[in-house]
Amino acid sequence: MNISVDTIQHDSTDLAVMRQAMVASQLRTNAVSDQRVLVAMNTVPREMFVPAESRRLAYRDTALPVGGGRAINLPMVTGRLLTEAYLEKGDRVLLIGAAGGYTAALLAQIVAEVIAVEQDPALVALARDGLAGTPNVTLVEGPLTAGHSDGAPYDVLIVDGAVEHLPEALVDQIKTGGRVVTGLIEHGVIRLASGRKTEGGFGLSPFLDCDCVVLPGFATPQGFKF
Repeated sequence: MNISVDTIQHDSTDLAVMRQAMVASQLRTNAVSDQRVLVAMNTVPREMFVPAESRRLAYRDTALPVGGGRAINLPMVTGRLLTEAYLEKGDRVLLIGAAGGYTAALLAQIVAEVIAVEQDPALVALARDGLAGTPNVTLVEGPLTAGHSDGAPYDVLIVDGAVEHLPEALVDQIKTGGRVVTGLIEHGVIRLASGRKTEGGFGLSPFLDCDCVVLPGFATPQGFKF
């Protein structure tokens, strides 16, 4: 099937309008207050990081399935996680659950370096295509729970989904004083949470109850207590 240049341009214009509407109605109204995050989410084409058949749905206010039982977060969730990470220009960020690469692309606009970990081969391929030409993002294929210790220590850990348990293996890869944001499942309730690693230990404090996609492999170990 031949698709005309006019059709492609029309679709691109429509998607750009949807992207602006997303920022206005989904982000600014939900405490996504970091201007750098807003600019990135108004600039990075989210449709380039989802399967082709889902591109027209890229700016809906819902989680978006990307195959293999996985989905990417609502835009508001992504925006709140990045806002609460208090990102700094020189940060090195470990991103767990890269999926199609959208959050990594946003981070690339704000911080110095992103190590993005994804275990699903199809999503790795999708992310690799979308992130082509983004020199400050390194895509790592491997278990989400393992992170990427070869690049540690990092300034920030972003877990782009909800987990029952945050493995020590990930926390250990963050510098003392480093920041962590994640979705957290507690007694069946999903919340967004943030924390900071200190000399005395590490803990997470919930800041918002909301829907958040659940990442595989992070079930609470038997006998574990918060």
